[in-house]
Amino acid sequence: MTAPTDASAPRARIAIWIVLPLAVTMVLFLVLLATREPSSHRVTQSRLIGGIGPSIVGETIDGGTFDLDGERGRWVVVNFFSTTCVPCIVEHPELVKFQNAHSEAGDATVVSIAFDDSAEHVREFFQEYGGGWPVLAEGTGTFAVSYGVAQVPESYLIAPSGLVVDKLFGGIVQDDLESRITALQEAAANRSDSDTDSETEGS
Repeated sequence: MTAPTDASAPRARIAIWIVLPLAVTMVLFLVLLATREPSSHRVTQSRLIGGIGPSIVGETIDGGTFDLDGERGRWVVVNFFSTTCVPCIVEHPELVKFQNAHSEAGDATVVSIAFDDSAEHVREFFQEYGGGWPVLAEGTGTFAVSYGVAQVPESYLIAPSGLVVDKLFGGIVQDDLESRITALQEAAANRSDSDTDSETEGS
């Protein structure tokens, strides 16, 4: 009589070849999460960078009017947020510190744009957490579309010239924002010096 064949060994080998690549993939994914920069430190690319910031004009929650074009001459942080977004709540004190650091000189400001939220909740949010800058809460969907906002927190840094120079995703840290502005100012100054030297050599 022929002995029954043992099919368990081939099945075990097949299972190993299926599970092993999955395990390796998961390990690599975990290593990537552990070693990448925190989201608050990441600057991402956007089609808007290098161009004039899309128009933002609207009524603020305190009854005033905000017009992004009227902010030319100083840095503007266009911050998209939601009152139910935990990272937005975490980043808010950093925005307050940034605004306070520049309020006397008036060389930079913040404007907050509510993302899929209600004006009532936004007012309550700012009453609780503070922040003395323009806040738009109604009719803001078109702004989110024009800036390509998919989720919050998401911010754009607008230069005094009106150009979009950075997109910051995942929450803002004041020190990082100040460093970005300083680096951009230094780069602009170096370009200006280089252009002056070129003109001098060409004359």
